Amino acid sequence: MAEQRAVEPVIRDVREKGRLEAYVDDVFAGVIVYFALDEEPHALVAVHTVVDADHEGRGIAGALVREFYAIAAREGVPVVPLCPYAAKWAARHPDEAPPAAAEVVRAAKRQLAATPGLW
Repeated sequence: MAEQRAVEPVIRDVREKGRLEAYVDDVFAGVIVYFALDEEPHALVAVHTVVDADHEGRGIAGALVREFYAIAAREGVPVVPLCPYAAKWAARHPDEAPPAAAEVVRAAKRQLAATPGLW
């Protein structure tokens, strides 16, 4: 089996659908499903990260999470990584992924629990 090479995907924020999508050569490669926290400070909450099987091992998930944190930084809001992959990425990259305050994490978990069908 040939070794997969890392790629720089094109990443699109589809905010109205709560999706940060990655494309490689105009082909869908992966997604972070997320929502914006209703309560102040309107954090971005990563719920699930999925990479298409044909694109695994090429850095797509990491690129998505890095861009997710960059979007939040540009908007001046924290990220709550409820997605296990995003949480692990954040722990490995503390310089790019500042932790959210405990009360923001609790609010994100409440909002997720109140809308389970959406995620």
